[in-house]
Amino acid sequence: MKAPFPRSLTLRLAALFAAAAGIALLILGYVIGGAVDRHFQAMDRDELEGKLELTRQALSRVHDPASLDAVPAFLDAALVGHHGLSILITTADGQRLFASYGTDFPALPPELQTAPTAPADAPLLTWTKGERAWRGIDAALPIGIPGMAPVQALVALDIHHHQAFLSAFHTTLWAAVAITLAAVILLGWLAARRGLQPVREMARVAKGISAEQLHRRLGTESLPVELVDLGEAFNGMLTRLEDSFRRLSHFSSDLAHELRTPVSNLMTQTQVALSRPRTAEEYREVLYSCLEEYDRLSRMISDMLFLAQADNGLMVPSREEIDLAREVAGLFDFYEALAEEKGIRLTCRGEARIQGDRLMLRRALSNLLSNAIRYTPAGSVIEVGLESGPGGRRVWVENPGDTIPPEHLPHLFERFYRVDPSRQKSSEGVGLGLAITRSIIEAHRGRIEARSADGRTRFEITLPAA
Repeated sequence: MKAPFPRSLTLRLAALFAAAAGIALLILGYVIGGAVDRHFQAMDRDELEGKLELTRQALSRVHDPASLDAVPAFLDAALVGHHGLSILITTADGQRLFASYGTDFPALPPELQTAPTAPADAPLLTWTKGERAWRGIDAALPIGIPGMAPVQALVALDIHHHQAFLSAFHTTLWAAVAITLAAVILLGWLAARRGLQPVREMARVAKGISAEQLHRRLGTESLPVELVDLGEAFNGMLTRLEDSFRRLSHFSSDLAHELRTPVSNLMTQTQVALSRPRTAEEYREVLYSCLEEYDRLSRMISDMLFLAQADNGLMVPSREEIDLAREVAGLFDFYEALAEEKGIRLTCRGEARIQGDRLMLRRALSNLLSNAIRYTPAGSVIEVGLESGPGGRRVWVENPGDTIPPEHLPHLFERFYRVDPSRQKSSEGVGLGLAITRSIIEAHRGRIEARSADGRTRFEITLPAA
């Protein structure tokens, strides 16, 4: 099912970046807003506590009713220049002793009315009426007249201008947060798009790859550190594809060439046989000749099927204990007549045992022996060595002969590859023996190498101990 929205990695990264930045900005906005609110509360409390202390000192100097009459004038003078600040002093029974000029704040709401407390313990009260708000302190203050109960002093401050400032400040703050968040979203999208440019470059290179453009590679020098491994893996994939395509192209060409020869021979022989009437013996000779070509085609097809199974991981060796020295001795018996005919002597030294598929390993060793006998000059010796060690089992087949140039050694195990193309038609094999040998060894988790120097060529197999 197709997703309702494009699954854009750029948009995802930008959204995640914006969400993280948005949360951080919201937290920052609440912290700044709260800090400003607390700052104004602290300023208001300092001012209210100062006037409350002034009132307490004025009342402490009152010792008789006559001196009480001078308190209002003193407090009025003390409040000059303090706009919005009012003082209300009442007795315990509610009689008003003093109200500063212009006192217009409403009475405390019932939920805030409590027994007056000492100035140090008085809480900061806030109440509203309509669109206006006040902040104040209600405290009990002692008076110097003997026998007179403490009076109740309410110092209030009109905070309407504070609220107006805070409202404008919060509006500006959240507008700035919204604009910053929008800028963060845009910049996050641009940063994500810029950061994913190497990925788009890889996609561009991938789109331009074809059978004729497999040599193209992605430059990893300019990639971010996080994408270097991906770039190297991408280039490695292209290298493997290029090598596989090259080998497949060569293989297809070689296969067509190899099949053309026996098919052409069969057609020619058949046409010659049908050109005129022949005796039964002549037809029998033609059939024998055709049978040889059919046998060659059959072996080639069988070998190709074997390699196809190996390439697709369908060749699973059985596991049994194998005495390699005994298998080599059996192969010596098989090739003894051919070796004697060419004046070649076969020798084997060492012993080794291994777990593997006996028939497959015997076929691999047979291919190496057959190849050695084919290219060993008469009167020479072919040596087979066996060795067991902690790192695995080693088997090598070494024969004298023409030194193989170094540039040919890496290609010896390719299908239909021959060092000397002139031997292609005269060679008894079809050029698949060494390729099959490598497939068998790799199926046993081993490796095979070829070395040639000073007129001697060695094929060396290394197999794991278990």
